[in-house]
Amino acid sequence: MSKVDVFRALHRNRLPGDPLVLPGPWDAVSARVCEEAGFPALATPSAGIAAALGHEDGSTPADEMFAAVARVCAAVDIPVSADVEGGYGLEPKELVERLLEAGAVGCNLEDSANGTLKDPHRHADWLAEVRYAAGDRLFVNARVDTFSYGDGDPEQAIQRAALYVAAGADCVYPIGAPADVLPLLRSGIQGPLNALGRLDGEGPSPTELGELGATRVTFGPGLQRSAARQLRETAKSLRA
Repeated sequence: MSKVDVFRALHRNRLPGDPLVLPGPWDAVSARVCEEAGFPALATPSAGIAAALGHEDGSTPADEMFAAVARVCAAVDIPVSADVEGGYGLEPKELVERLLEAGAVGCNLEDSANGTLKDPHRHADWLAEVRYAAGDRLFVNARVDTFSYGDGDPEQAIQRAALYVAAGADCVYPIGAPADVLPLLRSGIQGPLNALGRLDGEGPSPTELGELGATRVTFGPGLQRSAARQLRETAKSLRA
């Protein structure tokens, strides 16, 4: 079974309270640590990689992002999905080729640009082109930014999700959706549902997110930021 087939299978038949948990490594070392911890797959965070490379979130040059993703993929034997933001202006065919060259089995693609929601129909058309170019070689996670840059209307998120699923998205990611809205989203969205988890103990646990309807849980740059905080404390203690 290919890595992408393994990755797809990990999303199927998830029981409530048992979502697929995908940590977000930002380099080869963190990827190996996650693999050694027993995770079956990984999902790179664009913001975490940006921070590690010295860029602001959303400003990482495409070449640097794909190179970072390639280093993560080469460091482990498990499947890796890559957050490639809005696709860096690449044509779908080139975007797919670069993801595959990097070794990724999936991608996260957002439906906003510069803090503004894209037209959902045009974005769905673009996702359909990505799907056509990828065939079954990539697992496409379509991010829905209604709760980040829209009015937070769950029905609008469901409508956008329906367009993206119809375009061929394998999973939908309403990033930032409040936990109490997840059951409504789950009832209105076909296929796997990605929820954003937190590592600071302030939000629901992955198990609780699964019980609310999440098929899988990712953490964005949470792991990288947690590591940076620990490094800061270690550095302070050394300085002291």
